[in-house]
Amino acid sequence: MKRIIYTAFIFSALFVVSCTNSNSTDAASDKAERAEPVRTMALDYQIIARTVDYTATMLAYEEIHLVPVSPGRIEEIRVEVGSRVNRGDLLVQMDRTQLHQAEIQLKTLETDFKRLDTLQKVGSIPQQQYDQMKAQLDITRSNVEFLKTNTQLKAPFSGVISGKYFESGEMYSGAPVPTIGKAAIVSLVQIDRLKVLVSISEKYFPLIKSGMETRITSDIYPDKVFNGKIFNIYPTIDPGTRSFNIEIAIDNKEGHLRPGMFGRVSLDLERVEAILLPAIAVLKLQGSNDRYLFKEVNGQAKRISVTLGQRYNDQIEVITDELERGDNIVVSGQARLLDGMKVEVIKDNQ
Repeated sequence: MKRIIYTAFIFSALFVVSCTNSNSTDAASDKAERAEPVRTMALDYQIIARTVDYTATMLAYEEIHLVPVSPGRIEEIRVEVGSRVNRGDLLVQMDRTQLHQAEIQLKTLETDFKRLDTLQKVGSIPQQQYDQMKAQLDITRSNVEFLKTNTQLKAPFSGVISGKYFESGEMYSGAPVPTIGKAAIVSLVQIDRLKVLVSISEKYFPLIKSGMETRITSDIYPDKVFNGKIFNIYPTIDPGTRSFNIEIAIDNKEGHLRPGMFGRVSLDLERVEAILLPAIAVLKLQGSNDRYLFKEVNGQAKRISVTLGQRYNDQIEVITDELERGDNIVVSGQARLLDGMKVEVIKDNQ
C-alpha cells in the first residue's frame, strides 16, 4: 500500500514539473516573438549650408615698427602708448645735426652752381666742370631729402601707438627690442580693421573664394557676431599639414575687438543635400565613440552605423551609405532594440 502511494506521488510531481516547464517554454517563446513598439519617421534629404568652424587669433590689419635708417640720438618722441594718430603725423624727431650740415652744404653748392651756370652760358668754363658741379648738386639734394626722411618718422597709416621703447633724448642703437624681437622706437597698429589668419584643410581649396563672407565670434561678446571677408588666399598647400592659409578682414570701426583676442571663424562653403535626423534617434555604443541608429525593415529593426556631421538645434546630420530617401528611421523606443529584433510601428493616433 505504501509503495502504491509513493509511486502515485512521484507521478504527480513529474506531471507538475512537466506542466511548469511547458508553461515556461511557452512564456519564453511568447516573449521572443513579441514585437517592440517603436515610432518611426520617413527619411528625406534637406538642403543645408556646409559650414566649417576654425579658431584663430585676431591680428592688427597693419602693424609697423618705426625706426630711422641709421642709429642716432632721439630728439623728441611726440606720442605715448595708446595715442591715436593720423596718416602723416610726425611721431619721432631724430637729431638733425647732420641734416643742418647737409642743408648748409646744399645752399653753398646751389650758389656756386648759379655762378657756373652763368659762365657756362657764355662759354667761359669747360662743359666737364659744369657737369661735375651739377652731379654734385644733385647728390647733395638727394642726401638732404634722405636725411629729412631719416630724422622725421611719420605715421604711414592712421592707427594707435601700441609700443614705445625709448624716451626723448636717448640714443637709438639699432638693436632689436627684446619684447618684439625687432628694432623699433615706437610701434603703430591699425585696429579699425583687424584680420585673422586661418589654416584651412586642402579638401576645401576649390570652395574658398576671395570676397567670401564669414562670421567671427568671441567669448568676450557672446551675443555679437562680427562680419568678415576673405581678402587673401595663399597659393600653396603645406605638405606637412595638408592645409593652406587664408586671411580674413574684419570691420572693427566700433572698436570692440583688439589684436590678440581669441575668436571663432565660421565659413559657409556650399549648399548640399544632407540627412538631418532628431538627435535622439542616434545612439552611442557604450565605451566607444561609435554611433548608430535603427531603421525598420519589414517589421524588423536593422542597425545602421553612422558618422555625425554638424548639429542644427535639436537635429543632427548623419553620414552613411546605408540609408536612402523613404527609409523608416526609428525615433522612439530604439534604446530597447537589438539588430534583427521584431518591431511594431506605433502610429501617432494610436
